[in-house]
Amino acid sequence: MDAQTLTLTAGTWNVDPAHSEVGFTVRHLMSKVRGTFDDYVATVTTTSDDPTAASVTAEVKLASVNTRNEQRDGHLRSADIFNAEKDALMTFVSTGITGADGEYEIAGDLTINGTTRPVVLQAEFLGVDVDAYGATRLGVEATTSISRKDFGIDFNVALQGDKVLIGDKVDITLTIQAVKA
Repeated sequence: MDAQTLTLTAGTWNVDPAHSEVGFTVRHLMSKVRGTFDDYVATVTTTSDDPTAASVTAEVKLASVNTRNEQRDGHLRSADIFNAEKDALMTFVSTGITGADGEYEIAGDLTINGTTRPVVLQAEFLGVDVDAYGATRLGVEATTSISRKDFGIDFNVALQGDKVLIGDKVDITLTIQAVKA
């Protein structure tokens, strides 16, 4: 069946971590570091076939940060950055969805290190389809950018001139498949 022939239906959709990714990119010196969070749960709740009537909640374990470099990951988990022992979770709760024709803005409250700020995700609804095992799935890709400093993450190292080691802007990219419960 073509994804365009199936529509969104009311229900609870649980994000499938095996087919999803919570990723980020941040400047480090003159290049960028990419990473993921590998332990999270998220739910999309729909009340109709209208994506703007949906709601989204997510909890991400900060200790699951993975940049494929254990020393850097350990520093990210430390009190300098995520303080994962004290503030174990990053959370997102949607407050509204607007848009049409597959292009949406998902507004919500993002909490990191005990600080909550409003964010807007630019999202593309990729459709609904049935997988090879008969499970109904929906797909979404979403992006946003945040300031680390807005969440109290201000660790940095001064370099020559007015340069710093780590950029303030963090680009977040979500690739989501959710399974209807």
